[in-house]
Amino acid sequence: MMASLLKSKRKSRSGGLGKLSAFAAAVFLGLSGVLFTCPTLGQSASAALGSSDVVEFLSKTIDWYRQTSSAEQQIATDPVDLAFGDNNRRTADDVVRMAFDFARQQEQLLSPQATANQPQTPNNKLSQYQGLVQAAANEDQQVQQTRTELSQLEQKKEAATGKKRKDLDSQIAELNSELGLMQARRDVLHNMIDFVGQANTSGLGTVGLRGQIEQLARSVPAYLSEPVNKGGNLQSSPPQQSSSKTETLKPAPTGIWGYIADLFHLSRKESTLKREIASTDALEQVASQLRNPLLATLKTMIQNGDQLEHQADTSDPAALVQEKQKLDQLTAEYRQISAALVPLSKQAILLDIYKRSLSAWYDTVKNDYLEDLKNLLVRLGGLVVVIGVVLGIGELWRRTIFRYVQDTRRRYQFLLLRRIVLWTAIGIILVFTFATELSSIVTFAGLITAGVAVALQNVIVSIVGYFFLIGKYGIRVGDRVQVAGVKGEVVDIGMVRFHLMELAGGTMDSEPSGRVVAFSNSIVFQSTAGLFKQIPGTSFVWHEIKLTFAPESDYHTVRDRANHAVEAAFSAYQDNLERQRQEMQRSLTYVSASALKPKVTLHFATSGIEVLIRYPVVLQKAAEIDEHLMHELFAEVDREPKLKLIGTEVPETKAVA
Repeated sequence: MMASLLKSKRKSRSGGLGKLSAFAAAVFLGLSGVLFTCPTLGQSASAALGSSDVVEFLSKTIDWYRQTSSAEQQIATDPVDLAFGDNNRRTADDVVRMAFDFARQQEQLLSPQATANQPQTPNNKLSQYQGLVQAAANEDQQVQQTRTELSQLEQKKEAATGKKRKDLDSQIAELNSELGLMQARRDVLHNMIDFVGQANTSGLGTVGLRGQIEQLARSVPAYLSEPVNKGGNLQSSPPQQSSSKTETLKPAPTGIWGYIADLFHLSRKESTLKREIASTDALEQVASQLRNPLLATLKTMIQNGDQLEHQADTSDPAALVQEKQKLDQLTAEYRQISAALVPLSKQAILLDIYKRSLSAWYDTVKNDYLEDLKNLLVRLGGLVVVIGVVLGIGELWRRTIFRYVQDTRRRYQFLLLRRIVLWTAIGIILVFTFATELSSIVTFAGLITAGVAVALQNVIVSIVGYFFLIGKYGIRVGDRVQVAGVKGEVVDIGMVRFHLMELAGGTMDSEPSGRVVAFSNSIVFQSTAGLFKQIPGTSFVWHEIKLTFAPESDYHTVRDRANHAVEAAFSAYQDNLERQRQEMQRSLTYVSASALKPKVTLHFATSGIEVLIRYPVVLQKAAEIDEHLMHELFAEVDREPKLKLIGTEVPETKAVA
């Protein structure tokens, strides 16, 4: 008997402590953490981790999963992001699955403690639930014992022959029937416990924890809450279709505006990834706090196992039996603790992988940010250089105009054309530089142009009329014109309208009245509103004087004296009028050589001899010329022999040439 007990003890020690030491070595080599000293065994770990700790950890894991999945889905806009997001999603799925596996293992670990700590009184409302739990635990134990006995009988049957083999067959068949009945009773009890756990999520002990775990499991996809398979391998999550996401990938930026928008997008990516890394660190710390008591318990178990191994040399049968019971209890508790610790350990590895993936993703986004920033600065520098070249060409153009164009009117027109070309060129450069998609900009610009054309029709017509007003036969500041019956002097020409200083007398040589009249440039397109102006390069009007002499006056004498007075009056202004005639020849196709010479016409009337003098006057000297001519005429009338003048008419402006 002593030999059999010693053999049993050595077998138990080799099977229990050997596995314990191997697993502990793997745990301590694969994990790093602070180990706490715990004086007790499995019950101390159970006391350190309560139901609320497990539920809180599971809730934080689910919240972390939802936040990271949603954030990564929003920032994934290119193939690299999709690759990182797909890998992280799979890792996150496994992290959640490990959390549920740990929670279920911890629930089984807490079940005996909850049952033992609950007082068994007739008035306890939870006694029926605890009875179900206790009955289910007994059935599980019986099923396990029966399976062990069946396994032993199967081994004996292989070596038995004859009648002994038939007896073993009968025993095996009877045990299989018993096992079927036990499994049926166990399934019924577990179904009842699951139902009570779902209905009583706020209860105590095993019932409340199981219900809360199942309730949290229903808040995530089903594949995330499924337990790990028997081989310990992670189950892959269902593939997600990303074709719709691929179709809406953000194109690479092609303009300054696109690079600016991409920089803001990459900045948001960096912030999101930083938050995810911080959230993963926080979850990793929570998991470490749950893992440390379990690691400390395993360390204590290893120390206790070493102490029992040193006590194995005793030959007292009772002591050997007691040591064997302690070893068996230590092995069972070790398996319970390790079953809860393994998911946490795997989760720690997965979280570290997830964090490294986030860090690599963050580095990729940061590199893209720096690359886009570099391209943006290069494009801005190129834009500055191109605009500088355009402005330099414009300055050279301006100097050329001032050097080779002496006419003020022509110079103004060239300067205006230069300004329009420069701003148009700069606008085109800015559009092509800032634009990301030219097709979209062209469509948008077409719609905007159509709307603007309808809303600002009169303004656009006025702007077009401006170019007609400043053309070859247009107007300029200082010209005296007649527009829609109003005579005045041009004081300002704008892009939309021009202004006239009204002439008080209603004639071209009148003085200003002090009022300014504004006309829209679109008046040049109106058929009913005429615009009359001087011929370019000229400034004269025609005046008329009519004199009436007595019937007895000599016709030839009146004609000669009138011609002599006109020639004497216009001798000082003939050069100015000749210059204006030559300017008319340059501006117009054909002009008569005598177009700007005074004309004297005589004819007989009932009252006497009428003399009509029609002569051009310079606008700036109209009054002076009129006075000079009248002085010469009266001088000729008073010269001997005197002529009898019986009537005169004051000068008036007849037309604008």
